[in-house]
Amino acid sequence: MPSGTRFEVVADSRDILGESPTWSETTGCLYWVDLRRPCLHRLHVASGRKATWPMPEVIGAVVSRRSGGVVVALKDGLHAFDPDRSDLVPLVQLEFDLPHNRLNDAKCDAAGRIWCGSMWDYGLHPTGGLYRIDGDLSVTRIRSDVCVANAISFSPDDRTMYFADSRKGQIEQAAFDVRTGDVGTWSVLVDADAVPGAPDGATVDAEGFIWNARYKGGCLARFAPDGRLDRLIELPVSQPTSCAFGGPDLRTLFVTTATQKLSESELESQPLAGSLLALDVGVAGRLEPAFAG
Repeated sequence: MPSGTRFEVVADSRDILGESPTWSETTGCLYWVDLRRPCLHRLHVASGRKATWPMPEVIGAVVSRRSGGVVVALKDGLHAFDPDRSDLVPLVQLEFDLPHNRLNDAKCDAAGRIWCGSMWDYGLHPTGGLYRIDGDLSVTRIRSDVCVANAISFSPDDRTMYFADSRKGQIEQAAFDVRTGDVGTWSVLVDADAVPGAPDGATVDAEGFIWNARYKGGCLARFAPDGRLDRLIELPVSQPTSCAFGGPDLRTLFVTTATQKLSESELESQPLAGSLLALDVGVAGRLEPAFAG
């Protein structure tokens, strides 16, 4: 790692496919998922207390909910989950007619809509899409022909949306209208060969720079709003999957990681694979919005 970048292991969860870190300001907790196990994790950062709830099927993402609890993206639908009662309540079903697909990355915009991607598991075919789920649970399909939906995020001024199809390798951008939820024409912001690895989960910091986990690249990349590479941070694992700012001052960057498909020798050489990492990257993040529905 470059000098000055400190990290620690805050949960040795040995996730198969850790994903979707989400900070809850009201509870002081970080949520994330293990897609393959499948389960939902929660870490109370101040005390270090960790809780885990098994899920009935693969879980692609978790986002906060304004009315309390969280929303989880299971195989083909969004469900409300109450951690206090362990209640799982269906909200809306997506792609019930595509049995090979599952839901993947998800984020909320400033108006409280959920943006959720779908994919044929392991991205084998371009049958996935990108959906907008409004607070009234109405669903709008925004993109089709997606292999692996990832890197969903928004600029601080809510005028730009970011997205990546990990199979294509590019990070794209489009004009965004937060009032209506309309998305403009997509264009390439970051080329596929700009940095090692494939673009996975992303977040945007308070300065408007995009932090992107580079799956199989063993690093985090920080891109300027114009697509220029600002910083590359090497990690002690080859498969970082996503990142999110959290902590009381939003100055800790939490990074989920995976052990999926690593050989025995790779696992031996990467003892922190599957852990939840916390980094001090010297900048503050922004609080991710919660779902309004």
